[in-house]
Amino acid sequence: MRYEPIKKDFYIDNRKKILDKIEPNSVVVIGSNDILSTNADGTLPFKQNTSFFYLTGIDQEESYLILAPNHPDPTLREILYLRETSKHIAIWEGQKIDKELGVHLSGIQNIKWHNQFEVGLINAMKYSENLYLFKNDHDRLDTPMQAANDRLIAKCKDLFPLHNFKRLAPILDDLRTCKRAQEIKTLKRACKITEKGFREALKVTRPGLKEYELEAVYSYSFLKEGSRGFGYAPIIAGGANACVLHYLSNDQTLRDGELLLMDVGAEYGNYNADMTRTIPVNGKFTSRQKAVYNAVLRVKNEATKMLIPGTSLDSYNTEVGKLMETELIGLGLLNKVDVKKQNPKEPLYKKYFMHNTSHHLGLDVHDVPNRFRTLESGMVLTVEPGIYIWDEGIGVRLEDDILVADDRPINLMENIPIEADEIEDLMNTGDLI
Repeated sequence: MRYEPIKKDFYIDNRKKILDKIEPNSVVVIGSNDILSTNADGTLPFKQNTSFFYLTGIDQEESYLILAPNHPDPTLREILYLRETSKHIAIWEGQKIDKELGVHLSGIQNIKWHNQFEVGLINAMKYSENLYLFKNDHDRLDTPMQAANDRLIAKCKDLFPLHNFKRLAPILDDLRTCKRAQEIKTLKRACKITEKGFREALKVTRPGLKEYELEAVYSYSFLKEGSRGFGYAPIIAGGANACVLHYLSNDQTLRDGELLLMDVGAEYGNYNADMTRTIPVNGKFTSRQKAVYNAVLRVKNEATKMLIPGTSLDSYNTEVGKLMETELIGLGLLNKVDVKKQNPKEPLYKKYFMHNTSHHLGLDVHDVPNRFRTLESGMVLTVEPGIYIWDEGIGVRLEDDILVADDRPINLMENIPIEADEIEDLMNTGDLI
């Protein structure tokens, strides 16, 4: 295992919290993700279902969890099903999680092999009325793919047509909203790894370099620190490429006099950092570039102060929009008269800043909490304003990861260089330790 796992007590407590929220005479069932095929016999690297991981700490395919708190047999109230290993699997794929390690990671005492799952499910359902199943219902989900848990839902509806089916995702989403100390520690580790990657990138950035060469720098730096790599597809965007919000080609040459936007984050232990920095390719901002940069930085700093308990993201985004209007007027991109006459439903600042400022962060980069829920202590969100000026080939976005706390917002990336003068000094002196 590359990362230091969170202790099993965390997962034991998560399962207890689930049981406190379900109806009597209920069973909870959730499975792991699939290993996804590419072509021929190729596969993508495995990525666990984050809600399954949140309940078990198990980072392996072909796994299932059954919680049946009202089962007459106490030994069958909590069962983890794992893929049975063999000499053949050990030779071709490596050793899988065995029962002893499964107990150590999850705290679940009754562990069986996955080929016994259907029998166990039927047994559990015999003594229950309700079945809680997991379906990804993120409001931005857009994929035709049928996930493993979708197939499980279809199987259960076929096997148990007379039972009541309940949604597990809203309960899990609610529990995952506020991060606990163990999660924050892991997120801090992901942020620290991201910082090291950024400092390595500062050392080598120069005109003539390919965007993908910097992607390689990050990848190497992340992997050697125990990360499995990027938490999401990295954006390494030079010049006008930075104005493409989800630019992923990373195949152009960095040019003298242009800016470089890098939206990257390391994954660690299934938790994700999410950082954006914008730097001058040649190590020196032009006066115009610095003016735009500092405008974005001011917005980011003021927006961060607003991330306090009780704030709604709708009101927050409205206030950030007002800050951005002021900065865009100062840059000569908007004028006060036009802003005064604008349609409030179509604010003019959206031409240069067209996305929202923050999203929840955790096991998923765009994490699962309800976006309409007011902020609470323990939530972690990004703050990432940007200004994108197509006509000038300038795109600036700055992003940090912020922990909402009772006394003040806590920047989990406070040690990652961000001031324009500091960036220039580091790029020109090589003092990057």
